[in-house]
Amino acid sequence: QVQLVESGGGLVQAGGSLRLSCAASGRTFSTTTMAWFRQAPGKEREFVAAISWGTLSTSYADSVKGRFSISRDNAKNTVYLQMNSLKPEDTAVYYCNNRQGTRSWGQGTQVTVSS
Repeated sequence: QVQLVESGGGLVQAGGSLRLSCAASGRTFSTTTMAWFRQAPGKEREFVAAISWGTLSTSYADSVKGRFSISRDNAKNTVYLQMNSLKPEDTAVYYCNNRQGTRSWGQGTQVTVSS
């Protein structure tokens, strides 16, 4: 069973930066497109960014393009999300998973952006 453990969240002022990490167990990590999702209070979980396993091609939600950057280190089974120019509307619990969101969800990491 693949386990996903997110970390790196916190409280930051608008305009600040955070770097999230997701450590994944399981031998299939290096051949899996990984993604970040987020869920704000009272809202559904939404896609944020994804990175493929081969070409390392990336995709982003329109709301974070130009501000967030996803990367991965297959040797460490870890995927990262660099978040810059944070806005209050980025406040949410952030989760990682495969692109389809079919793995068991981790506990997530809380990101709070104050205005």
